[in-house]
Parts: sequence; structure tokens; C-alpha cells
Amino acid sequence: MRINHTVRTSILISLSLCAAMAQTATSRIVKAANSFLSTLDDKQRQSVLFAFDDEEQRKRWSNFPISIVPRTGISFKEMNAAQASAAMALVSSALSQRGFEKVQQIMEGDEVLKASEGNGAGGRGRGGPPPGNGDGRGGRRAGNGPPFGNRGGGGGLLFGKDLYFISILGTPSEKNPWMLQFGGHHLALNLTIAGERGILTPTLTGAQPALYTLNGKTVRPLGQESDKALALLNALDENQRKQVILSYRLADLVLGPGQDGKTIQPEGLKASSMNEKQRAMLVDVIAEWAGIVHESEAAVRMAQLKAEIGDTWFAWSGPIAAAPGTNIAAYYRIQGPHLVIEYAPQQMGGDPSLHVHTMYRDPTNDYGRKPAAK
Repeated sequence: MRINHTVRTSILISLSLCAAMAQTATSRIVKAANSFLSTLDDKQRQSVLFAFDDEEQRKRWSNFPISIVPRTGISFKEMNAAQASAAMALVSSALSQRGFEKVQQIMEGDEVLKASEGNGAGGRGRGGPPPGNGDGRGGRRAGNGPPFGNRGGGGGLLFGKDLYFISILGTPSEKNPWMLQFGGHHLALNLTIAGERGILTPTLTGAQPALYTLNGKTVRPLGQESDKALALLNALDENQRKQVILSYRLADLVLGPGQDGKTIQPEGLKASSMNEKQRAMLVDVIAEWAGIVHESEAAVRMAQLKAEIGDTWFAWSGPIAAAPGTNIAAYYRIQGPHLVIEYAPQQMGGDPSLHVHTMYRDPTNDYGRKPAAK
């Protein structure tokens, strides 16, 4: 009984410390949000602020450029240097160091794409919508296509860091729920702040090019997502690989933009059939998405996902090898009771390993609806 009491006390202390850290993170994010808003004039604030229950704004995100699926809020193109700095400080406050670095690399990649393809209206380029029948097996999902209505035109431009938008749903608060949205081409962060919680689903991260050189260094924004998943595949034995590799090819996200509220049946290999080392490798892959959010929330989310790892599935579709330092050209999915992760290389642009879409969802709590409802 004495040991149990000690363990129980330790758990309570740990939970209290985690809650204190989370509250500190929430305070930091709220302060950064108010600092950003204070740099805007009245018209700009009206463009940035939406009602917390604005369902149309919640789903106004995509992997496509803004000329194909317009965004609302305020873009970096509309900000001065001080406003842009405050906007990035807000995004940084809500994310982990690695998460913010990933966001920056995705945006830098869009600058590379802009320089390599030109940036004007009338040309779809490799970043435009792929052809297909919308079932995920041959092209784009239906929900990735027609743009939603908007309060501001997307313009004719396609790529570049100045075409990323930020918006806020509700009023930044340490107690009442509100939401931060940030994104553009190949990026959509939807972070619901509800007291000490910060729910970062649904979130889309992508990259084109998914491998480029900047200041003499090779950059792979989603490189760890590729390398760790391939390492896990290679760690499976023959019987496990037969289960994990699907009998059909997937070419795009199944639960991407426009697919809110939809569910799919788990496929592949269940983690309860993996050994301890393999399950640890699966957890490490999951952390690439769950660890984007700030560290205190990431710790809470990872604890939940680790506890459910036995009921989590891993599925693979496509090539089973990649040269060192390059990205896989295969689709994979990780699915658990409170999790769907998809990694989907794209045919548009030639080499699918250089154009990647990924999706991170909690089908039971996308947009943080559960904490917001409490």
C-alpha cells in the first residue's frame, strides 16, 4: 500500500507539473496573439478575426495554392515587417522548436518552387490540382477541389512565403476556447486552445520540393516522416510485411481537406502483433506529427497515443525502398482510436518523392471540439 501511495503521489505531482507547464504555454500563446493583433489596424483586425463557431472558416484550408483554394485572414503580402515578425512569433509560440522549423522549411520550399516555376496567373504548374477521380487511388480527393467562398480574393499568384495566411477564431484567452489558423500551399495548422489544452488536428503538412538545397545544405522538410517509416517497414519480418503492405495502390490522402467527419476502416498490421522495439519505432514515427505542437501539449498527446499503441494500425502502399537521403515514393497510414496519419507522395511534378502531402487527424476530436464543448 505504501508503494502504491508513493506511485499515486508521483503521478499526481507529474500531472500537476504538466498542467502548470501547459498553462504557461497557453499564457505565452495568448500574449503572442495579443501582441500580433496590436500591430494591426482596424481593417486588418476585421480580416483576421472570426467567430469561434464559424464553421466555414474552420474548414477553409487546403494543400492547394491560394489561387485555386482562396484563404481568408491576412497574408504576409499584406503585412509590414513588424506585423510579419509578430505573426511568426505567434506561430512559433504555439509550436515546438522542431515543429516551427518544419513550418519554416515548408515555406522556404514554396519559395524554391516559386523561383523554379515562375509565379503568375494562368499556369497551373506542378503545384496545381492533379487529375483523378477523387477516390484517393488515382488522383485528388473531391474535397481538395472546389474552393470555398471567401472574404478576400486569392489573386493570381501561386507560390511563395508571402502567400501564407493567419487568422484567429474567437478571442485569445487563457480560459475560453479559441483557435489559431495558419497556412497556405502545402500547410494548414488548425490549433484550438482550450485552457491548458492545445489540439493541433486537423493539420496538413506537405512539401514541394520535398528535397532542396538552401545555403549549401540539403533540406527535407518531411525527411524524418519518410526515413522513420521506412526503417519501421524494414524492421518487420516477412509475415508482418505481408499484412502491412496493401494489395492496391493509393495516390493521395483519403482523409485530406474537405473530408472532416469521415472515417475509414483500419488496414494493415496491428501494433499488438509487433514486438516492443517495432512498437517503439511506430511511436517515433507518430511523434513527427504529434510533436509539432508545443512541448507540454505534445507530452499529453503522446501519452494518450502511447497508451493506445496496441490498438494502432500501420499500412503501406507502394515502393518498399528508397535511396539514402531521399524520400520514399510510397503511401502509408497510421490509424488508432484517436489518430489518423497519412503520408501521400504525389504524381504531379514527375518524381513523387519530391512532392508530398501528409495529414494528421483525431477523428474523435478534430478542431478540439471536446474541450471546447466542456
